[in-house]
Amino acid sequence: MRLLLLTPQLPYPPHQGTSLRNFNLIAQLAKRHLVCLLTFLEPDQSLDNARPLLDICEWVDSVPVPRRGSILRLRQMLTTRQPDMAWRLWSPAFRDRLAMRLEETSFDVVQIEGIELTPYLPTILDVYGAAKTPRPRPLIVYEDHNAEWVLQKRACLTDLRTPLRWPAAAYSFAQWLRLKSYEADVCRQADRVIAVSEADRDAILAIAPEIDITIVPNGVDLAEHTGYDGPVQPFDLVFTGKMDFRPNVDAMLWMGREVWPIIRQHRPQTSLAIVGQRPHPRLDLLQEVPGITITGWVADVRPYIAGATVYVAPLRVGGGTRLKLLQAMAMSSPIVATSLGAEGFPVTHGHELLLADTAEDFAQAVLTLLDHPEQRIQLGKAAYRFAQATYGWDALVPKLEALYQDKP
Repeated sequence: MRLLLLTPQLPYPPHQGTSLRNFNLIAQLAKRHLVCLLTFLEPDQSLDNARPLLDICEWVDSVPVPRRGSILRLRQMLTTRQPDMAWRLWSPAFRDRLAMRLEETSFDVVQIEGIELTPYLPTILDVYGAAKTPRPRPLIVYEDHNAEWVLQKRACLTDLRTPLRWPAAAYSFAQWLRLKSYEADVCRQADRVIAVSEADRDAILAIAPEIDITIVPNGVDLAEHTGYDGPVQPFDLVFTGKMDFRPNVDAMLWMGREVWPIIRQHRPQTSLAIVGQRPHPRLDLLQEVPGITITGWVADVRPYIAGATVYVAPLRVGGGTRLKLLQAMAMSSPIVATSLGAEGFPVTHGHELLLADTAEDFAQAVLTLLDHPEQRIQLGKAAYRFAQATYGWDALVPKLEALYQDKP
């Protein structure tokens, strides 16, 4: 089949959640299908530096990522009923390029990767409703990376705990309500809907109970992570992720403010690496905290995961499933996570990882693993077996291909 994927960012290099998922889906699909890609480029990105992606796709097309000033963003929020995410990647240039590509080429499937690209769904429908494009309409697949209305609900309830964050809570409350309606409408318009976990499927069904949803979980490149024997960056603890992403920012602020003092009280020399691109200014206060290192962008997160004694995932906001956890599991890392951080994975506390939801419990779980190497080894082995058994991309993509064949 010929497939067209719309992605919110260039999925190469695959350094964080969305790009990791998109690149690995494309790499597997390209083994048996013709894959075309229309995407956005950040100012510091170039297709010339994405040769592995270009080599596996029939073609890759791009437009610059749109820029929204605060005044435009405020006006859109006040004068429309659409959620903020529906405007974040709105670009007339992308719309026109999409229409052109649809008019000149026949596709079997058009796959929309994430809610930020759903404003282009009407463009797809309009092109195939026009007399100038009499070809059969492709299957429209919407991949919901997170149940976004739930993410905003959780962000609102988390920020309400801190008076200084009440303006952010008010923003999230408004987005929570708008997204419930918007996300349900999008799912009804698409031919097929994909969720990444049972929890996300249930969240979508809560707002659109008539939708038929297929679960295609996040995966991990087992060959790339298993048996890693390259250089390591030694830290006691490590967290990886895109560090301007609100759930990751909240996780590290909670870790630094609430959990870290307890850990350092018992082990004063403990070190933590926060690894990921574009650290948000809210994290600047952690730069001065003893023992914490914020790396910014790194070419490869594996040396940090391999060099860490314990991988931490103290997430309190978010949805979907975390590719970061699968990377750590594939590298046999002992993990401490919140229940929400491990959401979507059928794991058991004390078997594949340790779960803790209060600052005291999280700190104690970390200290326990730091003090007990035999327990770290046991958890790491169980985590690896868990990832290997179910979450290799080569085993997950056939679920996607079966969805493509099941046309309406």
